[in-house]
Amino acid sequence: MYLHLGNGVVVKKADILGVFDLDNSSSSAITRKYLAQEEKAGRVISVAELELPKSFVVCSEAEGQRVYLCQLNSSTLLKRSESNDLE
Repeated sequence: MYLHLGNGVVVKKADILGVFDLDNSSSSAITRKYLAQEEKAGRVISVAELELPKSFVVCSEAEGQRVYLCQLNSSTLLKRSESNDLE
């Protein structure tokens, strides 16, 4: 099973550790520090391209942890994850 994050990026649902709303979670200093640390380590991938990201998805992959910045709301990603379109 897979989840389409936008702009042609697809991840395995089993690899997803969490989906977070960027506006709500970025108000926390801990989350901002985490995202800055991941970006510095080169583990942040922007799927949003020209749009402002609205959510981020943390995935565990073979190479380690990845953070995807998405232009989609976390609620939209939840609806996509509940559908069976890419199974």
